[in-house]
Amino acid sequence: QVQLVESGGTLVQAGDSLTLACAASGLTISSHTMGWFRQAPAQERMFIAAIHWSGSRDYYTQSVKGRFTISRDTANNTVFLQMKDLRAEDTAVYYCVAGSRAFVDTMPGTDSDYWGKGTPVTVSS
Repeated sequence: QVQLVESGGTLVQAGDSLTLACAASGLTISSHTMGWFRQAPAQERMFIAAIHWSGSRDYYTQSVKGRFTISRDTANNTVFLQMKDLRAEDTAVYYCVAGSRAFVDTMPGTDSDYWGKGTPVTVSS
């Protein structure tokens, strides 16, 4: 059974940095493209970042480029989202997602993929 457990979400001030973690079990993150989405109140869930299963490529939505970095620790089967220069508009619940199929280039994010329950981040201005 695949489980993704996010942690690290909290209340921070604008301009602060924060790192989220996603601990995976039931799959090997070095075989699956992993990603982060977020959902702000009354908004759709949106893609933030992803890291290719090979670890050779990462992807970001424009609004976080240069501020957020996705990384992984394959020894501990954990994916991270390092966030800096946080803004009020970054306030959201952040979700970890794993592609349901191994060794494919498809970006995760569908209902068929594996999702965590989310961790809330609040940025106070």
